[in-house]
Formats: sequence, structure tokens, C-alpha cells
Amino acid sequence: MNRRLPPLYALRAFEAAARHSSFTRAAEELAITQSAVSRHVRTLEEHFGCRLFERRGRSLQLSESARMLLPGLRDGFDALERACNTLRVDERILRLKAPSTLTMRWLLARLSRFRLQNSDSEVQLTSAWMDVDRVDFHHEPFDCAVLLGRGGFPEEWESTLLFAEWLVPVCAAEAVKEGPWDLPRLQAAELLHPTADRRDWRRWLQAMGLSEQVALKGGQVFDTLELGIVAAERGYGVSIGDLVMVAEDVQQGRLGLPWPSTVASGDSYYLVWPKARRGQERLQRLRDFLLAEVAAMRLPQVQPVEALGH
Repeated sequence: MNRRLPPLYALRAFEAAARHSSFTRAAEELAITQSAVSRHVRTLEEHFGCRLFERRGRSLQLSESARMLLPGLRDGFDALERACNTLRVDERILRLKAPSTLTMRWLLARLSRFRLQNSDSEVQLTSAWMDVDRVDFHHEPFDCAVLLGRGGFPEEWESTLLFAEWLVPVCAAEAVKEGPWDLPRLQAAELLHPTADRRDWRRWLQAMGLSEQVALKGGQVFDTLELGIVAAERGYGVSIGDLVMVAEDVQQGRLGLPWPSTVASGDSYYLVWPKARRGQERLQRLRDFLLAEVAAMRLPQVQPVEALGH
């Protein structure tokens, strides 16, 4: 393909001058002279056959043609920078994105052990609140991610199921000293909602056949699973947690299970990464380590309920 593009140096000079509205500041950024910036912009104007800047007094303003050119040019330079960064990053570092509650409740401890066993690899973890878990490997600076979802990832991604999400009510450990609750006690309890749409409690009650017997209205609403679990641990009510994420707190007596029946939400946590990303061996090593951690977990004794009917 014969690409009839103007010189890259001219495009860079124009973009910097347009961003700063100044040839002087563009020259300082690019470490060239102001006259060189002016000369590069003139080269670009000759290439396109139109003016790109208009001087009004001491002010430098974009022409209509320049305003049409600038957005695509900025996107192009951003894409070039991302492409170059894929080769510039330290190969010893894996940049991982993960949901905030999973990070605090499960992932941090595992990554600490991973680093001890793999001194040649470092995992830079970014914890993010995501109403719907997603990652954009083209525009976000990550090598891999752990996402909650139902699979169906792009063909150019590697994906590994780590564990399924099982919903279970949680409360302060003191509240279950006499054993599991009966229905009247659950009906009288303050329900804590880790999602604004109350979907987690709705899923659990529906699967348990209790939708008509336990009211969803009222109760404190939070925006993360973590906040609901912490509030339940401190005795403010009963929340919904993920079985894997509350397992260690239950075993160590910080949380209790008032109704030890778990419901499959239909979602699972997956480790994903682009097949074309450098460092495949390190990514596979991380995957194998996390799978081994999942296999070694000891979960509380519960009664699983799989049918959701939604």
C-alpha cells in the first residue's frame, strides 16, 4: 500500500503547536527552535494546500481545516505511543487489572506468595471498581486482567476460569454462635445490599424460593461487595458475599454464615490476556499459580443451590 502521508515530524510539530496554541511552547516540548516548528507547519500547509493556523493579534488559532485534522491526529499519536510502549515495558513486570473486592479479599495474598516464588517476575496490580467487569487491552496499560463474567471473550484473548461465584449470606460471627438462622430471624434482619439494584439478594432469595417471604425493600445499599461484607462483619446486618472471598474470614471467626446455602450466580472469575502480548510464559506461570491456589482452598461447609430460574 502506497501511503501518501505528510512527514511525521511536520505532523508532530502541528499537533504540539495546536495543543499549546503556541509555536514557542511546542518548540520547547519538541526540543527544536520556534522557526523549525513554523517551518514544519508550513510544510504541512503546502502538503494539504490550506492554512492550519490564523493569527489574531498575539493569539494563535486553529483554522477550520486544522480543527478537522486534529482529533484524528491525536488518536493516531496515542495509538503510536501505545504500540511503542508494548516493546518498551519492563519484561519482568506484569500489569494486572482486577475488581476491587476480589483484590482485597483474595488476590493480594496470592500475588504476595507469587512474588516470593517468582523473584524474576513482578505483578503491578491495579484495583478498579467496575459495575460491569471489562478491560480494553488496546487502550488500557494492562497485560492481563481478572474479570467477573460469563465467558464469551474475544478470540484473540487467552482466558482461564479461576472459580465460579457462589452467593451466600454473611453476618457478624457472634450472630451465629447458636447455629444457623431460621426464616423468622432472616425476615427480621437488616439486609445489606452490595449492589444498588439489589441483584445479589434477589438472586439468592429467588433460588432459595424465599422471594415472597423476605422483603428486599429497606436496608443499607452499597456500591461494592467489600463494603457490604465489612458492614456485616461489624454487626450492621446481613449481606451477600462470595463464598471464596469470605472463606478465610469465616474460618478465622470474623464472619458467620447465618444461612449456609450458596447459590450459583452464573458468573465466574476469569484470568484473561491477549494472545499476541509479549511474555506469554510469565502469563502462563501466573495462571498456573492462581489455579493451584484455587485448588488448595478450604471452603466452609455449605449446601450448594445451582438453579436460579432467571
